[in-house]
Amino acid sequence: MHKPLSIAFIVRDPLPPLRADVLTLFGAEMPRYGVHTELVGQSGSEGGAPWPAGGMHMVGSLKSRFASVLSPLWDLRGLLRARRKGRPDCIQVRDKIASGLLGRLAAALLRVPFIYWMSFPIVEGFEVRRDEIGSRKKGLKWFAHALRAAASRFVIYRLVLPGARHMFVQSEAMADWLTAQGFDRARMTAVPMGVDAGLFDRSTVEPVDDPRLIGRRVVLYLGRIAQARRSDFLLDVAEQLKQDVPDVLLVIAGDAASSDEMDWMRAEIARRGVGEHVLLTGWLPQRTALGYAVRAEVGLSPIPRGTLFDVSSPTKLVEYLALGIPSVANDIPDQQLVIAESGAGLCAPMEAAPFAAAVRRLLEDRALAAEFAKRGPAYVRSHRTYAILGRIVAETYTKIMPRQG
Repeated sequence: MHKPLSIAFIVRDPLPPLRADVLTLFGAEMPRYGVHTELVGQSGSEGGAPWPAGGMHMVGSLKSRFASVLSPLWDLRGLLRARRKGRPDCIQVRDKIASGLLGRLAAALLRVPFIYWMSFPIVEGFEVRRDEIGSRKKGLKWFAHALRAAASRFVIYRLVLPGARHMFVQSEAMADWLTAQGFDRARMTAVPMGVDAGLFDRSTVEPVDDPRLIGRRVVLYLGRIAQARRSDFLLDVAEQLKQDVPDVLLVIAGDAASSDEMDWMRAEIARRGVGEHVLLTGWLPQRTALGYAVRAEVGLSPIPRGTLFDVSSPTKLVEYLALGIPSVANDIPDQQLVIAESGAGLCAPMEAAPFAAAVRRLLEDRALAAEFAKRGPAYVRSHRTYAILGRIVAETYTKIMPRQG
């Protein structure tokens, strides 16, 4: 019998975890391979379930106004608590910069491998925020953001990543991007976003009973609303579609991070006069959101191009395909790959006319849409479930940390 592996895992997301690439991948899949996790981080989510795959050490709260400054100290306390349960086989840090350096130092002291998990280019996100502020006024606030961006770039690319025995990244595009910056591709494993096959089984989803959908050609966007994600592009598409498909209804099933963002979206809908063709649901329980999804004829996944999103792995396209929804996605690399491999959707640039034309094609060509609907679930089952991704991650750990018999 192999000795189980134990990972001390510092995460950026609030605990208890809600994201599937932590909750499902590490909470459900990794234990199947004898990999147990001591989660370390800050509280802040509405989840309340105990961590099923090891231990959870919450120190501090992301709702604190001092969280950005204190989180490395909180993570150190969490690591010390996790250490009481025994020496981990590795220390892994996800998307944290100062705590990434802390994790590298702790791993060196304990003489265990240090692993970094990059799901988002945090430094580049800081630089985008710096530039947004600088475009308005270069005052003290801009200087603070510029300093944060510069210090973060030095720490992550000069001190943290060079000391990682291995890096898990969000996509093949992210691996290529880091390779171009001088990091060894052999030290990276791409783990794109996947789905829980049981949860996204169409046969288990009850269609929502909403009279507003009756007699309408429903197209769907399932996800967050944000100006940074150019969510008003969905309204551009709706304006194009209603000219030729007068009974079209765009269902935007999701919420925004703030009430200001939702107010902005509602104002845009009113300004454009597309209220009859757009249903903005706001926050929904997941099963209800999926109930809207299975009422849709086409799923939409437009993601802005640029440094931040080109290396991402959007979940919504894979969710649509798992549910058998023919989809239109734009041309960020991971979406291009999924569309090409699955043959279950169309790829179009994030421009209103060609994107709307692709949606219109699926609404008009029911035979093509039906063929796409059949291909999607089969592709996801063979490529993008967390059971499959879990096997890839577990095999990587066994190479990084050979087990003792």
